[in-house]
Amino acid sequence: MRKDKQKAIDLRKDGKSYAAILKQLHIPKSTLSGWFRDVDWSKAVRTKLASVAKIQSTRHLKELNKVRGAHLVRAYEEARREAREELADLRYNPLFIAGLMLYWGEGDKLTKHHVKLTNTDPKLIKLFLAFLTQACRIPVSKIKAHILLYPDLDDWLSKAYWVHETGLPKENFTKSTVITGKHKTRRLSFGICIVNVSSTYFKVKMLEWLTLLPDELMNQRYYENI
Repeated sequence: MRKDKQKAIDLRKDGKSYAAILKQLHIPKSTLSGWFRDVDWSKAVRTKLASVAKIQSTRHLKELNKVRGAHLVRAYEEARREAREELADLRYNPLFIAGLMLYWGEGDKLTKHHVKLTNTDPKLIKLFLAFLTQACRIPVSKIKAHILLYPDLDDWLSKAYWVHETGLPKENFTKSTVITGKHKTRRLSFGICIVNVSSTYFKVKMLEWLTLLPDELMNQRYYENI
């Protein structure tokens, strides 16, 4: 057996991520995947690392509130580095993939400070909330919701509907906005729900994941490692 392979195996058994092993031994990730993909203990390590990555992400989101000025540049570079490392361990997590795909199609990519998704389907909103809280470890208190209402809709009933369907606490909903369009009685029974996490650090990570994930999913090696 190659010496570097045995070293890589030892590091993996110690709980090291692919990114950490690559950094230390300079072995391509594709080679590591080939060595580890059918090994039960490696799959267990991957599950453990996914949990650790979530915890670290939450801690960094909280710490960023204390960072100002030029330090933000380094903080955002850290966000991109963290996103790359987390992707290595979360790329086979179906909830993580689903959440990113939802955001790719329906989310806001233009603003700098908000991870925001808008939709009329409560199941879609609920799935995205699961992505935020379970895959990304965003505290529920950091998630805000907002309802866009047409003039014929009742604010109280609409908010009660979205609270019930999504499971997001009522206090997380901010004041609703009444909007008008060409049709004042558009066929929407409970309005449009907007879910938002206000965090530039998290937005940087989301955009980094969206940059990397399409190439990952179109690479045949991705499916060979499942």
